[in-house]
Amino acid sequence: MLFVWIALWAIAFFLLASDPKAQTVRRLSRVAFCGGAGAFAAVLDFQFIPYLQTNYEEGVGLIRALDSVKACGSLLSYYGVPYAFLLFALSFRPAALSRNWRKALPVILLLPIVGCLLFTPAYNETYPVTFKVVVWWAVPYIVYGTVHILVRRPRNLAFSPTYWVVCIAVLTPVLLSMVMNYVLPSFGHLRMWVYNTWFVGVGVAVFVIGLFTYGFMGVRVLIDRRRLDSTFRAVTSGTAILNHAIKNDAGKMRLFAEKMKAYAAQTNQAELLADAETVLSASLHMQEMLAKVHRRTEDLRLEVRELDPAELIRSTLASFEPRLEDIKLNLTLAEGWRCRLDSAQAGEALANVAANAIEAMKGRGSCRSRLSPEKES
Repeated sequence: MLFVWIALWAIAFFLLASDPKAQTVRRLSRVAFCGGAGAFAAVLDFQFIPYLQTNYEEGVGLIRALDSVKACGSLLSYYGVPYAFLLFALSFRPAALSRNWRKALPVILLLPIVGCLLFTPAYNETYPVTFKVVVWWAVPYIVYGTVHILVRRPRNLAFSPTYWVVCIAVLTPVLLSMVMNYVLPSFGHLRMWVYNTWFVGVGVAVFVIGLFTYGFMGVRVLIDRRRLDSTFRAVTSGTAILNHAIKNDAGKMRLFAEKMKAYAAQTNQAELLADAETVLSASLHMQEMLAKVHRRTEDLRLEVRELDPAELIRSTLASFEPRLEDIKLNLTLAEGWRCRLDSAQAGEALANVAANAIEAMKGRGSCRSRLSPEKES
């Protein structure tokens, strides 16, 4: 759970810092934060609190405070993940709703959570939530959100890789966690959440790869090797520094994980031993992933093909519809043109121009995009 906690909160803060104005990114950040809160509660329960109880008998007040934090983290995870995920799905593929409905829907979806907090038994170690009640709204939230994302897939193939990165990195761990956190506990199989480590690990790996390839939620780490020797040396030296820094951190993770593993073996703590093995595996995986990223920085290969630039502009701007608010978009596009270019790179450039324009307009005004066979006078 230590890996899950660190990974999910790191992703949450990264997404929030990358584009805090985008509603979809903010909502996905909340999904990751709520999931990480549950892992944080588990880390407190199985590692921090037992350590304090064993070594600091005078720390009763601190232990009680950590117990309260643990309860809050657990409830935030159980109640927050389905709620945040459904809101993310509705903004990732927006449905045709009026402005009033868009404002009221988050409040309406909160009602089952408020009902559970008011009318079901309070948090306890064995049953942090009443699973047989929560399952009846949490599972529909997650299932509907998943179906909504899968059904409303992008029409333009240029955006399909980014779309599938999101599907694998987000939908897979959320669906499997739904089974472990709600479905199985409602049948009496408790503490199945310990297996979430592996699902989250897959999602984190896809997230990292996506950042350096097709992008993730509009965020892309793009490394372009220029033909200039000085620039190439700067890039390679920068990746070498990054490689060295992450290797050092991975080495530290491995050192502390070995200590955790030894302590777990001495005290016969099977779950802590499994967590230590997970951290050890994660540190090795980090090094393997970094090697792959390092190889990708060597060159940027263009995939040039013939296409219609008007269609490329239209599909690129369509992805910004959820962010337009009161902005009126006017398109004047000459049809029938054919040109040879890399659709992914050209689409990235157009998306950057559109994002800058929308940001500068602050939610209102008129934006015109014109494609003409001749220069404007």
